[in-house]
Amino acid sequence: MASLGLPEVQSLSDCSTEERARVLDLLFEPSTQLHTLSVELLGKETFQSYQDLIASIGVQLIDLEQSASTSDKEWLDSILGSHPRLGEKHVESAQSQAEQAQLKSGNVEEQHQLAQLNAEYEGTFPGLKYVVFVNGRPRPEIMDDMRARIKRGDIGKERLEAIKAMCDIAVDRAMKLNRL
Repeated sequence: MASLGLPEVQSLSDCSTEERARVLDLLFEPSTQLHTLSVELLGKETFQSYQDLIASIGVQLIDLEQSASTSDKEWLDSILGSHPRLGEKHVESAQSQAEQAQLKSGNVEEQHQLAQLNAEYEGTFPGLKYVVFVNGRPRPEIMDDMRARIKRGDIGKERLEAIKAMCDIAVDRAMKLNRL
């Protein structure tokens, strides 16, 4: 298997734990907590498509959000926090680098505003980073969305938005890796 490729989804149950974790890293972001939550699922279930796999992981994440357990919410926040900050200069994941490329362009004032919004967001939602499916949208549109979500101030809704965004990003990545 190529280093940035995905195996056939139906073969995941035959893959090693490390390979299943690598698939999660490619689709989402590297996260030990996500590995703990979902690697076993990829070994037990046979999926018909990567979209089905991503939807199943989305259900796992929603279950954590809906849990009454504080530790489940903290676990979820750790998974959601694995995404890099928007506009951050040092982004480790090749996928995130490409997805955020247009956010790094623009004037210094916009870059400063984005950094301020990231800080305000993280102050409003401790433990979370703003996660959105950028999908080619311009920086001002993304910043307007950040402001609206900060103003709303509802951490439960924020977690659900982040889960949806993570799953949308994962579907997009699977398509780009020719597996949807």
